[in-house]
Amino acid sequence: MIDGKAARNDPKTWRAALARKGAAEAFDAFLAADSEWLELVPQVDELRSATKIKDKPKPEQLSELKVLKARLQRLEAELAAAEERRRASLDLIPNPPDADAPEGDAEEHAVEVRRIGEPPTFDFQIKDHVDLGVAAGWLDLERASRVSGTRFAYRMGDLALCELALYRFALTTLEAKEFVPMLTPVLVREEAMYGSGFFPTDEVNIYGVERDGLYLVGTSEVSLAALHMGEILNDERLPLRYAGFSTCFRREAGAAGKDTRGIFRVHQFDKVEMFVFCRPEESNSEHERLLAYEEEITQALGVPYRVVNVAAGDLGASASKKYDIEAWFPGQDRYREITSTSNTTDFQARRLEARFRRDGKVAPMHTLNGTAATARVLIAIVENFQEEDGSVTVPAVLVEYGSPARLRAASGS
Repeated sequence: MIDGKAARNDPKTWRAALARKGAAEAFDAFLAADSEWLELVPQVDELRSATKIKDKPKPEQLSELKVLKARLQRLEAELAAAEERRRASLDLIPNPPDADAPEGDAEEHAVEVRRIGEPPTFDFQIKDHVDLGVAAGWLDLERASRVSGTRFAYRMGDLALCELALYRFALTTLEAKEFVPMLTPVLVREEAMYGSGFFPTDEVNIYGVERDGLYLVGTSEVSLAALHMGEILNDERLPLRYAGFSTCFRREAGAAGKDTRGIFRVHQFDKVEMFVFCRPEESNSEHERLLAYEEEITQALGVPYRVVNVAAGDLGASASKKYDIEAWFPGQDRYREITSTSNTTDFQARRLEARFRRDGKVAPMHTLNGTAATARVLIAIVENFQEEDGSVTVPAVLVEYGSPARLRAASGS
């Protein structure tokens, strides 16, 4: 959540920043609720003080005390309701965008930072990952649909081994950069979803297990962000860097008819996620560091890509600034996102009460996240390194981690 006191003291600046995310009205609603709450607080405090009598009240005081207590009870109820409205309105306000985030509210408003590598040329008729995978027996969407519904897939044989090698390569790369490899929970409590910023604004995309009061994570960012929930860490422990591997689940609500072909946008996928807890003054440099690691992994795989600075209005609730890496997908003839990294400043930490102590003072930490590898990277590999015979030449770095050097058709396919 945002710093309500700071926003109250400089509403013009905060409103202008939040307007870039389309949240000016939500901010106005918070200011109104905050003003109502502030008006009631001193009244309640004054009445509470007035009803506290050290000695036994005199008979003439009893009648007045009864009136004061009745009024206090009424005002306390009003204060509780006002506090609830204030908190509810605060929960709907996103993290204001960084000044460096471009203007706009759509994907096309992102600003290209750089391009690395040239899209490949082919002297044969190329296929997308679906045609390649189905023909070779690596991908079965039809049976997955019968078992689980749309947007699910079986990845099999060489493709499965290549995907697992990708995740191990990403984890080993990050471990060498002082990230702690983590296998994280995929079922979390509501507090973790709220604290990481996915509730209430993104609740529509979350699968819930109502009977147990648990939710399936859409990213291990949720589990990693909540790792230090309610804790106060000593300054010298920061920064803390984690690399989490988990299966992820998303409803993809609002994506009807979008990316329905293949495994680019699915309800269940695996991912290696980077997460950082750091001091406030370090978060900008940590953000650039996460982007550099994402680029290092992508370059090692040899996939052509570009980096874009995401527009302010297209940022999620928690993000102040976000970079996307978009790989070239020959099957779509365009660049598409394969990884992203976001600086969420103190937004998540305030919700999670994840703080640090320095010079005797306690303050919220800053948190950042970044994708190291998902199956989207696998799609880019398959499409960019396909051969005329339907096989795929695998990047050498993945062969070291158990992938076949060439993905070939499964026997009987």
